Amino acid sequence: MTYRLPFCLLCALLLHLPLWAQTQRELNSGWQCLPAAKVSVQGPALSQPSYALTGWAPAVVPGTVLTTQLANKQVPDPFYGMNNKHIPDIYTTGRDYYTYWFVQDFTEAPLAGQQQLWLHLRGVNYSCELYLNGQKVNKQTHHGMFLRQAYNITPLLARNGRNRLAVIVYPADPVGNPNGGQGGDGRIAKSVATQYTAGWDWIQPIRDRNTGIWDKVVLERTGAVNLKNPHVVTRVPGVRLPTGPQAPAIVQVSAELENPTAQAVAGALTYTLDGHTVSQPVNIPARATKVVSLKNLSLPNPKLWWPNGYGAQHLYPLKMQFVVGKTVSDVETVDVGVREIQTQWNTKTESRQVLVNGQKVFIKGGNWIISDAMLRFTDARYDAEIRFHRDMNLNLIRIWGGALVERPEFYAACDKYGLLVIQDFWVSGDANGRWLDPQKADDQWTRRKYPDDHRLFINSAADQVKMVRNHASLAMWCGGNEITPPKDIYTALADSIIPKLDGTRWLIPYSNSDSLSYNRLGGNGDGPYGIQDPRSFWGTRTYPFNSEVGSVGVGDYESLERFIPKANLVAPQYLGPASKNAEKADSVWTYHTYTGVGYNQYILPYGAPKDVRDFGLKAQLVNYDQYRALMEGFSAHMWDWYTGTIIWKTQNPWTAMRGQMYDYYLDPNACLYGLRSGSAPLHPMYNPVDSMVMIVNNSFAVQRDLMLVVDAYDLAGKKTNITQVIVEINPSMAKNYLPIGPLVRRMAKDKGMFLSIQLLDLNKKVVSSNFYWLADAKGEYSGLKTMAKTTVKVTAKQLAKNQISVTLTNPANAPVAFFNRLALVNPQTQQRLLPVFYSDNYVSVLPGESTTVVMDYPPGGPAPLVSVEGWNVEKQLLPVGAN
Repeated sequence: MTYRLPFCLLCALLLHLPLWAQTQRELNSGWQCLPAAKVSVQGPALSQPSYALTGWAPAVVPGTVLTTQLANKQVPDPFYGMNNKHIPDIYTTGRDYYTYWFVQDFTEAPLAGQQQLWLHLRGVNYSCELYLNGQKVNKQTHHGMFLRQAYNITPLLARNGRNRLAVIVYPADPVGNPNGGQGGDGRIAKSVATQYTAGWDWIQPIRDRNTGIWDKVVLERTGAVNLKNPHVVTRVPGVRLPTGPQAPAIVQVSAELENPTAQAVAGALTYTLDGHTVSQPVNIPARATKVVSLKNLSLPNPKLWWPNGYGAQHLYPLKMQFVVGKTVSDVETVDVGVREIQTQWNTKTESRQVLVNGQKVFIKGGNWIISDAMLRFTDARYDAEIRFHRDMNLNLIRIWGGALVERPEFYAACDKYGLLVIQDFWVSGDANGRWLDPQKADDQWTRRKYPDDHRLFINSAADQVKMVRNHASLAMWCGGNEITPPKDIYTALADSIIPKLDGTRWLIPYSNSDSLSYNRLGGNGDGPYGIQDPRSFWGTRTYPFNSEVGSVGVGDYESLERFIPKANLVAPQYLGPASKNAEKADSVWTYHTYTGVGYNQYILPYGAPKDVRDFGLKAQLVNYDQYRALMEGFSAHMWDWYTGTIIWKTQNPWTAMRGQMYDYYLDPNACLYGLRSGSAPLHPMYNPVDSMVMIVNNSFAVQRDLMLVVDAYDLAGKKTNITQVIVEINPSMAKNYLPIGPLVRRMAKDKGMFLSIQLLDLNKKVVSSNFYWLADAKGEYSGLKTMAKTTVKVTAKQLAKNQISVTLTNPANAPVAFFNRLALVNPQTQQRLLPVFYSDNYVSVLPGESTTVVMDYPPGGPAPLVSVEGWNVEKQLLPVGAN
């Protein structure tokens, strides 16, 4: 039976539909769902708008079954305590338990003339069938987590404007046994999907394996021709500088034009960039897709895009249209960063080095898993996380191969903040057979052939390349994490997909391959992991482009209490000097991947933790020292031992307790600020191995007329000037200046000491500074244990909306105000506002001096209070404007 609305009611309905000057809209609300086992009808009946959805629950789309269950309070928060352990795992329940129907009712105004309506699904995991208004949309079952879907649904639309889309989503098969191995038993890798969902050493299993419509669903209205997959390439010949006039850059643009109609369509493909217009007439045959390349544009005096720390990240808006007569058939926009990325082999280090716009860039990177393990992605969270990486003075992020090709919104944030990206494809050494592993269900030979469907992998890779290739931040592709994909897949990537669909970026065979970093040291070509003696980062040579190194990051008390129940907030128990590296930790801590390997060795010199709050504070001292030393040690040997390093890892998508500069809730720990210091573009530093004072210059300009000032402070605050000298340093180099070992050892012998190193300009303004706390002759921080208190004056003022500056002033003749943690807190709850971006944190203030920290905080809510608390500074809470 055909259901018809009265004409007047239909007109009233259509008046309230979106105006189609907006060519796209996202279907991100109003979804309903039900387990497939509870649905008694098939897709054709279910997708009829007249079918009653009695008993159905609201669904989270984009999202997963687990995010929907959590939103409907059917499961507890799997990120808190031991909750995840009590959620049914798909390996035990069977796939039917997490097989779900998702339904969306939407209204659509009538199409005019040759207008077309397209349905886009950017990610479904793992397979699905789609129905619209009683008709099947996809002729064949869709498979693959990473393969986008696009359907012309014009013939299936209801005349009365009321439509129903019904999608049944099936989990991956097999789902893998989460037996505690890396990727569980490995069989999750038989599908083209995220591997971490079966568990890893930094996460517990995701119980539904991310089943669901996990990425955006979009309706797009076009004319007769659909403009898709635009491709913009920029060529920047020669060696450039970030400032001054620029020689022209070359812009190369192409796009696909799809004509689904029964007649050929003639029109013009046109784009505009920086006031320049390029156009070309095109004829597209009926029911055909055509790739069209436009004439190259020579862009005069371009504003170039540079990585973080080297120059600005200028982005040009490019608007592309296909026009038929005077009618615009379709429009796409691209933000274009004009830059060229190259790589070359450094024969001295025997590793690859990266060049941007002809200039070599020393890589200071972080490994990234995924923003949220349950795929709850938002533009705001992406922006915050990438901003944290910018604030760490990093210039690269590597996307680990057990996750996904990151979303365009991630790349947009990297474009904005200047983070280059190495993007892995979807294999890992653990699941895909690099090593013998008794926890794996299949032998190495079998695992080496994963996934089961190589053609699906190849098609998905080609599609994802098209999705993100226009982003300026995308620097290199990588075959996989610690292993190449199977031979036929890698051949397709290397010989066809990357050259034809990208054509500008290098493909690394795998993340620690010899073609990236020649391995003369044995081992796997990356690491070490865990806490190191800070001296080792300076004195022990590792891999010349280390793709993974370091892995600590326990948060402070305020971070821990967000996901650990109060009864379990117990500091790890150290078992005494006879077993110095052994400790006993609460089961909730170990469930959240606390390993503790080495923490006790480096916390005990500050004194055994009195309680969990004291443990959290002392862990931050270790965190800060670790990551400052890591980046300083690598930078000290740039172009000699190293061309770059990538930290394992800088963030966690779950409430884990290792490898993170900020916690899952976006609260930074001291790792972030130690790394920020050690990675500063112009940075004075102290080599603990040979006692040399050094300077690193990561810019492209000579830094001259700088005063290097080195001062020592004892634990009472008495200052001793060690040296003060005018210095100069050439671009992109590390330089030794003077050894200060005898004086430092003499001053530090009994109680330890503080060391201040500053670079000042000729106006006595601090350009860059560094502050160390050094142990006594026994390796203990005995002076810190008995250090006198000081009273810091705190002044807070509103600089702008959602921006506050806080100045800490330490009285003269006082001890150093050591290791102060600043925060903004809610005045009612005294809980930290998150996220807050600090110009610095865990700051120390010298006697008689002041330090100012600027904080950007989220809008909304009451005016925050400022919190300041230090090692020898009592906690203060004060409102903005108070003195």
